[in-house]
Amino acid sequence: MSALLFSRPAALQVPAPARHKRVLDVGLIVLALPVLLPVVLLLALAIKLTSPGPVLFFQTRVGRDGRRFRMVKFRSMYPDAETRRAALLAQSDRAGLCFKHKDDPRVTKVGRILRRSSLDELPQLWNVLRGEMSLVGPRPALPEEVALYSYEAKQRLAGLPGLTGLWQVSGRANIGFDEMVAMDLRYLQEASLRNDLMLIFRTFEAVALARGAY
Repeated sequence: MSALLFSRPAALQVPAPARHKRVLDVGLIVLALPVLLPVVLLLALAIKLTSPGPVLFFQTRVGRDGRRFRMVKFRSMYPDAETRRAALLAQSDRAGLCFKHKDDPRVTKVGRILRRSSLDELPQLWNVLRGEMSLVGPRPALPEEVALYSYEAKQRLAGLPGLTGLWQVSGRANIGFDEMVAMDLRYLQEASLRNDLMLIFRTFEAVALARGAY
């Protein structure tokens, strides 16, 4: 699924995609596969045995230059979660557009563990291999969120979305939307192999401490 929703603002000077990014993405995933596959299978089994519904959850997200794609993750919520989202928007614990609820009643017991450990994001490695995402970059937004973006916020769509990034290792959901946008734009303007490796390394620390994860 791909639809162009956005023309890149000329104000943001984003370097052309570096060759290192694709090599790093594919290389690290291939190297990690022997460790990741048993983990993926165990998590899939845990989800299947503890709540009704599919193991995987697919959701339309907005990627580079506003192109839509189907992002995949482990299902961490009950099957009716999307229909119940609108009723919970006013209870968001995060400042700004992106909805986050610390005690979201839609999340399953296994889902809470997956979210705090960020293991629900593992299937997005498939999106990375498909070239729709990168290991490092701004998190992909929902179309309804992008529709409300300011001119400045739209500039975060100038790069490939990622599994992790600067704001994710700085506090995740504890970071307000405006600060998240500023961090994403800073990353896009300073993207390099060194910065990507540093952010991937810092991600392990952020996941272990579960800062802002819910």
